[in-house]
Amino acid sequence: MPKKNPIDEFVEELKGQNTSTPKLELKPPRPPKEKRRSTANLGFEAKLWEAANALRGSMDAAEYKHVVLGLIFLKYISDAFEEHRKRLEQEPYADPEDPDEYRAANVFWVPSPARWERLKQNARRPEIGQIVDEAMEVLERENPSLKGVLPKDYARPALDKQRLGQLIDLITNIRLEGEEARSKDVLGRVYEYFLGQFASAEGRKGGEFYTPASVVKLLVEMLEPFEGRVYDPCCGSGGMFVQSVRFVEAHATGNGNGGRARARISIYGQELNYTTWRLCKMNLAIRGIEGKIEQGDTFLNDRFPDLKADYILANPPFNMKNWGAEQLRHDKRWKYGLPPARNANFAWLQHMIHHLSPVGYAGVVLANGSLSSNQSNEGEIRKNIVEADLVDCIVALPDKLFYTTQIPACLWFLARDKSGRPPAGQKKRLRDRRGEVLFIDARRMGRMVDRVHRELTDEEIQEIAQTYHAWRGEEGAGEYKDVPGFCKNVSLEEIRKHDYVLTPGRYVGISQQEEDDEPFEEKLKRLVAELETQFAESTKLEEAIKRNLRELGFYGN
Repeated sequence: MPKKNPIDEFVEELKGQNTSTPKLELKPPRPPKEKRRSTANLGFEAKLWEAANALRGSMDAAEYKHVVLGLIFLKYISDAFEEHRKRLEQEPYADPEDPDEYRAANVFWVPSPARWERLKQNARRPEIGQIVDEAMEVLERENPSLKGVLPKDYARPALDKQRLGQLIDLITNIRLEGEEARSKDVLGRVYEYFLGQFASAEGRKGGEFYTPASVVKLLVEMLEPFEGRVYDPCCGSGGMFVQSVRFVEAHATGNGNGGRARARISIYGQELNYTTWRLCKMNLAIRGIEGKIEQGDTFLNDRFPDLKADYILANPPFNMKNWGAEQLRHDKRWKYGLPPARNANFAWLQHMIHHLSPVGYAGVVLANGSLSSNQSNEGEIRKNIVEADLVDCIVALPDKLFYTTQIPACLWFLARDKSGRPPAGQKKRLRDRRGEVLFIDARRMGRMVDRVHRELTDEEIQEIAQTYHAWRGEEGAGEYKDVPGFCKNVSLEEIRKHDYVLTPGRYVGISQQEEDDEPFEEKLKRLVAELETQFAESTKLEEAIKRNLRELGFYGN
């Protein structure tokens, strides 16, 4: 009996897998220390990635990404359609072949040429590429919201059709039986995991469309976007939106309002890169998330000029050089100073401040240089933003978190109103924080998940977020206390004395050395052992010197 190849073996395993694994959602309670979780530990997704990646061959990861993610999206669309179709078949007066029956239920209409069953039946045929392209074209034609979104180049000669057929088999055998929510969760998890894996495989270029999951979770957990308008002006593949919806659902479920959770936030996003914009549209659709996602240059063609957002979450390109400064010298967004022509960091910050509602909050990932640079008017802009009392919190992050760079970055948290008015979706007033800024130094946090990438654990995310919530005076968050080496509440007067440099390490001080917590007897034994080693090395060095002097006739006989 011939031995099965690894791909076929995994397909067989998938046929019998149990998809009742818990959903990947960040829950409010802080996890116990002994159960620190890594976002890399996701169950069967890793094995599915390994099998799918084995089919890549010599194809570049950036190109293969669209092949795989397009098929996963098509599978999701088809599964949701078939599930709704079964329900319609049970209703007396419903017509399962009427597209309006599906659109009314917010389900994409899938004509017969685009249904997954057809792809499954033809997976081993040499013309499978044309069949997939036809499916994508028909889907776009019948669903205007997908126009220009789906990949349609599966028939190209460079794509190995045998491997394409194997990939279809692999995705076919992800079991998605049961409730619609479960199938969305499984395929959504796969899509999200694959986005991260492709970003890692592409390295620096991958960071253009993907913000690491632990950083997104930290932003969302700190800002708590319960309801209102959520905006990302450089939205990449939409990770900020997915995590925001997940946060709202996790908190609403506990109150018995899970079904209405998604209606509580409105999503607005813009992405310059057309290919990445397509990824974002698919990512949101596979999660059943509605949003206004526009494609274009945020600086030169702001598609939401009148938007005032309650929450802004963004990871703009670090130190972006060519951003259109010359055309925008007199733009109304530069209220706090003209941004440098060769660095867009403070252009991004001021764009977001411009779009904040009267009770709005923003969480922005920026390069560390934004905290201290005085070049090309940056220091003056930072001073003006601080003096306007817009800076709520600064978090220094560890290095190696991002795919674009291994240097450390930071998080800026901005608040339009620090007087204590509750943010959108919250009823309880916060503490009056006017004239104060919280600094958090998280540079020593995180753990390595491979040789070059680090991530924050769920426990660390909760520790940072809870510190911020306690400092803001949130109900149930506990009492805030400065912790040397980790966090400190700082007055604007003290920031002025430091020339408006916002590097957390300058304010939080030095933590007590870990060795101070070492039991005295163990510490003494360790120091004695080190001393004995040094004595031995000293004796060897002394004998070597004497030997050399003897050979030269200057020592002994």
